[in-house]
Amino acid sequence: MAQQKVVLKVLSMSDEKTKKKAIEAVAEIYGVDSIAADLNEQKLIVVGHMDTVAIAKKLKKVGKIDIVSVGPAKEEKKEEKKEEKKEEKKEEKKEEKKEEKQEEKKEEKKEEKK
Repeated sequence: MAQQKVVLKVLSMSDEKTKKKAIEAVAEIYGVDSIAADLNEQKLIVVGHMDTVAIAKKLKKVGKIDIVSVGPAKEEKKEEKKEEKKEEKKEEKKEEKKEEKQEEKKEEKKEEKK
């Protein structure tokens, strides 16, 4: 079985207590490698070599759930790389702007001295 990523919407996950219960329920399942929870979107992302049905059964004890997607975990890495590249480009642009501002200030100081 290949490593997979399961995205679930836990409708009862509205506070830290239910978030903790959901994470603990999923953590008991054999084959789970990582768990990420987002309270704002009420999403739980589970990655690993596990049974999706077992995750759904465990989380039904916590509250109502919807399975958003089930797929290979490698897609996440591609998305992360794209995001990292975007962030790097943004940082480079910020650095270039800072350098330009510093050069402008130096030129202004030189002009003031004359």
